Amino acid sequence: MLKIERVLCPTDFSEYSSKAYDYAQSLAKHYDAKLFLEHVVQPLTSAYPYYAFPDSVNEINWNLYANAERQLQEFMKVHTRNGRQPECVVHEGIATNAILSFAEKQSVDLIVMGTHGRHGVDRLTMGSVAEKVLRKARCPVLVVRKPAHDFVATGEKGSAVDLRRILFCTDFSEHSDKALTYALSLAMEYNAELTLLHVLEDVPASTDLQVATAAIATKLQEPIPHDAPSWCSIKTAVRVGKPHEEIIQLATESETDLVVMGVRGRSGLDLALFGSTTHRVIQLGPCPVLAVHI
Repeated sequence: MLKIERVLCPTDFSEYSSKAYDYAQSLAKHYDAKLFLEHVVQPLTSAYPYYAFPDSVNEINWNLYANAERQLQEFMKVHTRNGRQPECVVHEGIATNAILSFAEKQSVDLIVMGTHGRHGVDRLTMGSVAEKVLRKARCPVLVVRKPAHDFVATGEKGSAVDLRRILFCTDFSEHSDKALTYALSLAMEYNAELTLLHVLEDVPASTDLQVATAAIATKLQEPIPHDAPSWCSIKTAVRVGKPHEEIIQLATESETDLVVMGVRGRSGLDLALFGSTTHRVIQLGPCPVLAVHI
């Protein structure tokens, strides 16, 4: 059984961060997990390494840190919805390094963070802290841009996020198998509809698509536990085309609340694979994406 016991939500106090915090709160509540809310202050010396007045720099850094602590507490008070109080932490340093270091020290099971993202299929890097954390984190990362459709809170103290439709994308590799564990767990936890998707690419003209589609639909169902339909509804989908385009189209059509995808790892060789599909779904898709490393 999947355990999510520690959830980390880094924030820069932006609208994107507040959306990510909504998801982090909901997940922490459903899994009864400890929730960390983190803000990273970049020290003045990293921006101005040749600053000539160390005492002044120290005073400015102290003021920046104290102000960040106040902002974080205010952010927490304004955006906490379900009464579950996070542990607020402020760190000083380079944001990516601080987030990854804290996640590893605290044995975090899931990082939830917002990103501004970019537009344009040809831009292969997001150029953001979120993108760097995605590549290097040792745990799954849920990346939240502003969703195309908003969720409705169940009450003043209710969760703002209710996952109703989850889309799991697989190429039947080992990394997809691990991602399926998360997709199933989330679907059962939220009693959501789970769609299992495989995209056929570069199909030979001689292929009987009807036969191939039926075989893949059967293969998609094979790893699903027999009791899973008691907790969630499960559908299969097989499409033909470019994977990221078909994933985005299906997610848009079905008003998907969350896409779950596996990524091959953190090595340099894997970066092109990461950029070609997962990155584009995060960048251009209509909803948050949970990227699961093998």
